[in-house]
Amino acid sequence: MKPAVVPLSLYLHLPWCVRKCPYCDFNSFTAHGPPPRARYVEAVIRDLERISGEAQGRELSSVFIGGGTPSLFSPAEIAALIAAVGARFELAADAEITMEANPGTVDCGSPAGYLEAGVNRLSIGAQSFSAAALSALGRIHSPEAITDSFRRARDAGFDNINLDVMYGLPGQDVDAALEDLRQAVELRPEHLSWYHLTLEPNTVFHRRPPEGLPDEALAADIQDAGQAALEDSGFIQYEVSAWATAPERRCRHNLNYWRFGDYLAVGAGAHGKLTRPEGVFRYARPANPEAYMRFAEASADEAPESGSAFTACGADDLVFEFMLNSLRLTEGFTLENFEARTGLDPKLLAPRLGGLRSRGLLEAQPAGRFLPTALGRSFLNDVMAEFLPTEAAPEPASRRV
Repeated sequence: MKPAVVPLSLYLHLPWCVRKCPYCDFNSFTAHGPPPRARYVEAVIRDLERISGEAQGRELSSVFIGGGTPSLFSPAEIAALIAAVGARFELAADAEITMEANPGTVDCGSPAGYLEAGVNRLSIGAQSFSAAALSALGRIHSPEAITDSFRRARDAGFDNINLDVMYGLPGQDVDAALEDLRQAVELRPEHLSWYHLTLEPNTVFHRRPPEGLPDEALAADIQDAGQAALEDSGFIQYEVSAWATAPERRCRHNLNYWRFGDYLAVGAGAHGKLTRPEGVFRYARPANPEAYMRFAEASADEAPESGSAFTACGADDLVFEFMLNSLRLTEGFTLENFEARTGLDPKLLAPRLGGLRSRGLLEAQPAGRFLPTALGRSFLNDVMAEFLPTEAAPEPASRRV
């Protein structure tokens, strides 16, 4: 069957940072001197014009401005990008518009300006409230800067703020991790992204792991204690690393990823997923900022094939990517949604679903819903591995929320 019409989001990538963190595997670049912001903004606007027809009249439920460090861009530049989106796409009346920001004096300089520009959800990269941990992570801000940036954003009028906080940090024990969460919760954000430090390929930490990383047993103890603390504080877990104070405070943009919706994307290294009557397709923009700007500045006829071609997703990749995303959710997935989002017969899943259930890793609920058991959540990578294709699938698009 053909895939159904699915929700649509938009991602805008702004690739520069003051300094690239040693654990970061996103497509980001250290800004050696002022980045060419004006030229880049114009390139993104031209790219929005090029890709806008692919929306086919569907409205955008969310926009996510990620990086890099988008708060290196001024409120006026962010306003120009959001205005360009509104001029070329149908935005839902209650569209969620998120921008990532780093605390500190170098950027995130005018929360009121970003709110006026159209941003209605701010995601602040705190990572830790320990000065020693921040130094080990290569962060440029202090614990005090986190609190200051958060309060300034709140005072400016932001009523939907996410804090990114890591655990499994060098030298961290259960008490230190819980102290990070205590300070984060004390600020009363609407959302917390609480995730384990991982040594991703092609990062400094992968090549030279820091000393003092918690072992597997300690990391599990930290996770158990942190989850209990967040639940006691009134947060609701809805995804492996995502917690919200209420259902309406869940990150709509990333929910669309995890539920295998469609997303258009512009910016250096951005890649999108689009459902067409003939199947599900992906595309990617050039990763290097200079190459991307040249791509965007070229006419549609001159645009390099590597930056504009749509590639069809095969059945094996669709199965794996759907499961890679949906199994992260506490709500799991339904067979109906699998069929609607992939166009594939749910019977393809039967042998693997049955095997996972027999091992106690997956449970079945009414109406064809499946979700990991408590044991399955503890071994989620093993559950996901059951759906691996014969060849590696593209990386999922989800970002910190």
